[in-house]
Amino acid sequence: ACTESERIVVWYQMLFRCCGISLLVSPCPDCLEFLQSRKELIRHVVVAGMETGGGVVKDLQAALFPVCTKEHTQTNQVEINTDNRTLKPIAKLKEPRELFALPKELDCPQQAARWPSECQVLEERVQHIETSPPLPEQYYQPTGREVQPKPVGEEAGQVVFQYYPVSAVNYFSRSSVGGSKYFLEACPCGDRVDGLRFESRFESGNLAKVVKITDSYYELYLRTDMYTNRHMQWYYFRVENMRNKIVYQHFILNMCKAESLYSVGMRPLLYSTKEAQLNGIGWRRSGENISYYRNEPLPDEEDQLPSYTLTFNIEFPHDNDRVYLAHCYPYTYSDLQDYLIHLQNHPVKSTYSKLRLLCRSLAGNNVYYLTVTAPSQQDEPKKKKAIVVTARVHPGETPASWMMKGFLDFLTGDSLQARELRDKFIFKLVPMLNPDGVIVGNNRCSLTGRDLNRQYRTVIRETYPPVWHTQTNDPQTILRLMEESGIEMYCDLHAHSRKHNVFIYGCENRRTADRRLQEQVFPLMLHKNAADKINFIKFKDSIMEGTGRVVVWMMGVANSYTMEASFGGSSLGGRTGTHFTTQDYEQMGRHFCETLLDFCDQDPSKVSNKSKVHWNLQRIHSKADFRQPSLRLLKLLDTSCSKKNIADLNTKKEATDTIQELVNSKIKKTELICSNNLSMESVYSEICNFLSLQKTKIKLYIYIYIYIQNRKTDNFGQLFLASKRFSIFIQSIFVGNLRIKIGLRILKFPGKRFDSQVLRSKIELTM
Repeated sequence: ACTESERIVVWYQMLFRCCGISLLVSPCPDCLEFLQSRKELIRHVVVAGMETGGGVVKDLQAALFPVCTKEHTQTNQVEINTDNRTLKPIAKLKEPRELFALPKELDCPQQAARWPSECQVLEERVQHIETSPPLPEQYYQPTGREVQPKPVGEEAGQVVFQYYPVSAVNYFSRSSVGGSKYFLEACPCGDRVDGLRFESRFESGNLAKVVKITDSYYELYLRTDMYTNRHMQWYYFRVENMRNKIVYQHFILNMCKAESLYSVGMRPLLYSTKEAQLNGIGWRRSGENISYYRNEPLPDEEDQLPSYTLTFNIEFPHDNDRVYLAHCYPYTYSDLQDYLIHLQNHPVKSTYSKLRLLCRSLAGNNVYYLTVTAPSQQDEPKKKKAIVVTARVHPGETPASWMMKGFLDFLTGDSLQARELRDKFIFKLVPMLNPDGVIVGNNRCSLTGRDLNRQYRTVIRETYPPVWHTQTNDPQTILRLMEESGIEMYCDLHAHSRKHNVFIYGCENRRTADRRLQEQVFPLMLHKNAADKINFIKFKDSIMEGTGRVVVWMMGVANSYTMEASFGGSSLGGRTGTHFTTQDYEQMGRHFCETLLDFCDQDPSKVSNKSKVHWNLQRIHSKADFRQPSLRLLKLLDTSCSKKNIADLNTKKEATDTIQELVNSKIKKTELICSNNLSMESVYSEICNFLSLQKTKIKLYIYIYIYIQNRKTDNFGQLFLASKRFSIFIQSIFVGNLRIKIGLRILKFPGKRFDSQVLRSKIELTM
């Protein structure tokens, strides 16, 4: 007998056949007999649909497969029971279940990953050991002499790997465990290829094509997110048949980001199977001569979006090794399931952490959620407030999963702080919102071809099930939690490809004066607990409609955040110029929990300290004329640190008498007070923050000259910024080997025009 899915496949075949389209599907005799009797009905519905222009699929589906409730469903499954008195077996039909019911109240077994049916998948599972390097790994230092060649193309080379999942339609239709049954050779030349062999047909893998130019020169192309034509950034592939002590040049030619941390020295990740077996070494940063640059468009590509090339040289550690290269530390759907099953089977942790099924994704993969809290006491006076944390809505942002892992490790641990958190709150955690995208190796989208983090205002349950079930009135989700116990905090975990450090986006409360800037208190406290990773300067209240953070904030959750971790590393303190590891990401989850406990502590001293921080934030931001010295927000918490005069900012104007009084009233000599552990980049950022606060309402052209005392070099950077109304300019300058980003907000004068006025700012640094 055929299954329901096989009958649906044949139903589609008959539908297309009536339209004159032939599909390569071989139905069984039972299915043919089943649909042959309905042939006229199918033809009638198709013709009617062609005439009316719509409703074909729904009408045909309703006619062939009417929706049945549990009361009207029949089953032919027999179950054998035993009579209690006679002990004789009694056979009866098994009671039917409702269609597509989700076992939310049952333990969730591990499920094999389901792929779109057109995907080819290797049978073996790729696994890696988890180790961290003994010392932080340094960025590559760009010299400016890196090679930036133009693409050669397959006309002058040889295609040695090519894999594009091909579907009859450019949208998701169905899925299966293991993907396609027809496994084709991805290398057109077979095993006859000399040189490197590539493979990406495994979970989270992404590599579309490789062109071999020489034995050591390869051009690589990434696959777009499925059912889209963009979002090329995440890569994860395997390399074999290499030789030791040979430098291989790799050129990834179709990346889509205009800016990338690769341009300042971020290195790709390399995993050697032999190194793992012999020396217990896992993922390591690797690569030299790293460069990231824009491709020149071809004449027939001028209307297309620009693309960018990442180039790096790799020397593999062993001959004939099996090596993996990745954009960041992989964390797959199977890795998550292994972790959750281990957590569920733990004799102690399972008593206060319950694994449930939130929903199933578009491809039928499980979307899990965890409830972590101490068992309730019968005499508890009130319900606990909830903390909601979600991650991996963007599949290519693997640091989010590692931060979630650190969060879970700490929260389910046996420390005093973890027990106190479980006693105070009920935690609802969704560790992977987009399992479909993670499985197929997408960078940003789900199998709908859309960014799920722009769909939180949607009501389309069938298209975006993880988002719909997370926020709607489902028994375990946000609206229900707000009604029953209230939500203390919501945080969505992400990663960023263009910025250093870890930083937070929040939503500013401008309606209530006494709660203004309240949302910045928690990020500031988190910065103090992880000063070498969290950069509070990068906090901004950006409003992006449809994101989880904004929609949850609009529901009434004041503390609604997005925490983003850099794909690269830190630019703060002693970690300046070093990469993050999985251990760093996991520590951020631990720091989040520790800060959360301090933030919600009702101890009078903690409440007083939090109120003092809030008051100082309001005081600094309330100075309308900005005539007082600009203070580092770090000073609000770390008042005991030693201070020194790091920077003096002197301003000199060249303006007409008409605006001289205005300039004098707005720009003053200012002293910046900073703590010792600040990097030079932070000092420059603070100087620029001061300039942005001046709000001098003139049309200005600004030159910034940088001088460093006792250092003679001709490589000083000069930055020229032309102003536009309410525009923010971000430019890069170099002082020695230091790359500095400067942003200024300049407002046009609303009255007269001043075309020739110039303001010059001289910044002297005393180190």
